[in-house]
Amino acid sequence: MGRVTARRRVLRIRDGVTSHRPDTLAAEEPMEIRVGGRALTVTMRTPGDDFDLAAGFLVSEGVLHAADEVAGIRYCAGATADGGNTYNVVDVGLAPGVAAPDASLERNFYTTSSCGLCGKASLDAVRTSAAWSVADDPLRVGAKDLAALPERLRAAQRVFDSTGGLHAAGLFTADGEMLCLREDVGRHNAVDKVVGHALRSGLLPLRGTVLMVSGRASFELVQKALMAGIPMLAAVSAPSSLAADLADENGLTLVGFLRGASMNVYTGTERLQPLPVA
Repeated sequence: MGRVTARRRVLRIRDGVTSHRPDTLAAEEPMEIRVGGRALTVTMRTPGDDFDLAAGFLVSEGVLHAADEVAGIRYCAGATADGGNTYNVVDVGLAPGVAAPDASLERNFYTTSSCGLCGKASLDAVRTSAAWSVADDPLRVGAKDLAALPERLRAAQRVFDSTGGLHAAGLFTADGEMLCLREDVGRHNAVDKVVGHALRSGLLPLRGTVLMVSGRASFELVQKALMAGIPMLAAVSAPSSLAADLADENGLTLVGFLRGASMNVYTGTERLQPLPVA
């Protein structure tokens, strides 16, 4: 299995004083995702929860919707010239009757850890059709409960404590109970790992839940939330204009700059209860 962290000797400078010391870095390695033995994409990720990552990616692409659509997930032996296993190639087997990904989904370039949409053949393919609507989700979240999520997310980031270099995605109930947390160098990978865990556990759609992310709220993260049936996405940083447009079009509540008791609610304000009095 790949390492989650790596050690490197560094030159440290503090207040003009230099020293050499070991430092812990978040690991980043490529992972190829195959479906039925056919290569689909390569993503740069932090090793760990790789099967969740592959499953979540396929949910985001509209290939998978339920646990019984997966016949099996495995690491591919013989991934190296000498027949060894790098644990960097994952093959997802689809159940009988489940359609394989359309050829248009194949990435012309690898997916970097910071951009889950790189290499899309066409921007028209970005707005993936979701299997479930979140517009009628009855989720209501108290402002105080929502304000507590960033600290709960941060407190559960085990690898971040040693590296300071990982994004996190956490799935919460309306009253703040954490259902799942995943870390990765890529924010979209962290979300895919959460969604993949939910798929493999038979939990989709994720109605009545809040997805909390440690970075900004991009278009791709809103799309991934919609594909998993999540009605609320909260981020500690800013959303993009396209993210807000997509959330508004589909009835998803989008919260940004969630820090302490402060937050901006960009769409779906009715789910925040009670709203503070102006």
